[in-house]
Amino acid sequence: MVRDFEQYSAWRQGVVTALKNYQAWVAGASLADAATDQRISRTLARLADDQLSVAFVAEFSRGKSELINAIFFAEYGQRILPSAAGRTTMCPTELLWNPNMAPSIRLLPIETRADNLSTSDYREQPAAWTVLPLNLDAGAEMHEAFKQVSKTRYVPVEEAKRYGLYDEDDPDMPATLDENGWVEVSLWRHAIINFPHPLLKQGLVILDTPGLNAIGTEPELTLNLIPNAHAVLFILAADTGVTKSDIEVWRNHIGAGAGRLVVLNKIDSMWDELRSEEDINAEIARQQANVAHMLSLEPRQVFPVSAQKALVGKINHDVELQARSRLHALEGALFNELIPAKKDIVRKQLVQELQALNTAQMAMLHARSRGIVEQLHELRSLRGKNQSVISHMMRRIDVEKKEFDASLFKLQATRAVFTRLSTELYTCMGMDIVRDDIELVRQEMQRSRFFTGVREAVRGYFERTRANLDAAERKTLEISEMMGVMYRRFSTEHGLTLALPMPFSLDRYRDELASIEAIYYKTFGTATLLTTSRVTLMEKFFDTIASRVRGCFRSANNDAEAWLKVIMAPLEAQIRQHKDQLKHRLGSIQRIHDATDSLEQKIDAFERSQQELEAQKTRLNELANAIGIAINAEFVALDAAA
Repeated sequence: MVRDFEQYSAWRQGVVTALKNYQAWVAGASLADAATDQRISRTLARLADDQLSVAFVAEFSRGKSELINAIFFAEYGQRILPSAAGRTTMCPTELLWNPNMAPSIRLLPIETRADNLSTSDYREQPAAWTVLPLNLDAGAEMHEAFKQVSKTRYVPVEEAKRYGLYDEDDPDMPATLDENGWVEVSLWRHAIINFPHPLLKQGLVILDTPGLNAIGTEPELTLNLIPNAHAVLFILAADTGVTKSDIEVWRNHIGAGAGRLVVLNKIDSMWDELRSEEDINAEIARQQANVAHMLSLEPRQVFPVSAQKALVGKINHDVELQARSRLHALEGALFNELIPAKKDIVRKQLVQELQALNTAQMAMLHARSRGIVEQLHELRSLRGKNQSVISHMMRRIDVEKKEFDASLFKLQATRAVFTRLSTELYTCMGMDIVRDDIELVRQEMQRSRFFTGVREAVRGYFERTRANLDAAERKTLEISEMMGVMYRRFSTEHGLTLALPMPFSLDRYRDELASIEAIYYKTFGTATLLTTSRVTLMEKFFDTIASRVRGCFRSANNDAEAWLKVIMAPLEAQIRQHKDQLKHRLGSIQRIHDATDSLEQKIDAFERSQQELEAQKTRLNELANAIGIAINAEFVALDAAA
């Protein structure tokens, strides 16, 4: 696993190196513009922040934490995450590595559930978290710190209701009360463990969930963490099989698809010294087939394992026990799916970016080449000509320059329209309208304490949010069409080699909004219960919905702002280049007219410039090909190794 991740990181670093070489050469050759700089910077940032997330989902006591220990932490010679009978993980727990922070465990208090903020919102508020340092040299101390994820406390029923953790209409709830009528809740709402594990250093993020009930009560899991995980391991127990709650979570929150694996854990409970190995394997196979049937899967998609025996086997270097635990098959399936699937997504994005980059730079080189060809043609045509012909050519270039200046005046008028449309775009999708819309829904929720009224308020919220995105999309199309007309005008009237403006689309944000809405309707769309507890739960979900939508619009605003800054960049770069060429043409012929320069010397200089440009084209293609080789050759090599 470490080798596969290291190979993936090496592939990614190879692409980064090739991109940086390309960036440095383009800047040195004065071929960079704002659009190019932005494309390369954003691509490098995406590669630097690239992560692969794996979520472990199951009812409590199915062995999630033990499975994480067995797959990722056996080399430490002990259990890193607490694992014992009963519930050991009480809050969603992320394991990752951030080199800018010390090894630590950050804990978000459960009291934050009473506020109108999601876990994602609190990530931007360091003061809200309790931070415990991790002593990597003291295993016992570190293990004790990790036990924080299993800590609980008792609170009055009313307080639990405020947190959305007590449903008075659930007939099973009274049985959970202690002798004082109080409710046991997790001490923490969320935990983030910053740990320098080799896999975490390579960008792996592990999510340990606190049981199926949390999927219904912790919106961050339902709306964000689980849907966005690159792989989800759904863990069942061999001795219990598939329960009704298992089926509901599988259908509503996970479902079959790429990166979705089912684990049948605790097969060691079926080991029996009084039965033959063949009988035991046949019983495991029957349970495997039954689970597959219940979840509408093929039996090969269900992986029987013993996490506990696998961990013991790895720690004790017991190869036979490891083989009997069957963990290797699950590990192979997980990483053979996870890494190539993630890498394929990154590779496709890189190919698109490379094509756009090389097209833009080649267009600038072709424009320079065309200018030199035109000047060479003019200079060669002056051989043997008298002063009157040279004067006529000077006047012609001067007329061409004045016509170009007139076009620049028209461009200024376009800029005014561009500014107006940009303002209208931000009016449709600015953060102020997002904030006001969220407040409107909260007010509607307060006015209507019935479930159907609250649900209607959220439905209206999604409709307005979609309408805002649609209006913003229309503005971006209007801006693109206006700039397209201007690009084509300069290309036609002045012979500039211009591709159409950099495209922009809000489709990814519309898709993200649709996925949030789909999860919401799956959770609440068919429910008809008019209960106070149900309303409280929906309000908690809306906090996370609002946070996701805010994040979605914030990213859309950032992308739109970046696009607006660079949409004119290729045109402006070629305008500057064309103005310089006109100035140089006029100056060259002026000096020849004044007999201060030799005509043949000038022709020789331009011919050398032409040769240098051809060399630049060759070098640019070489650098682009180097990026392509880094993207494709290493990709194939890693697949072959896998």
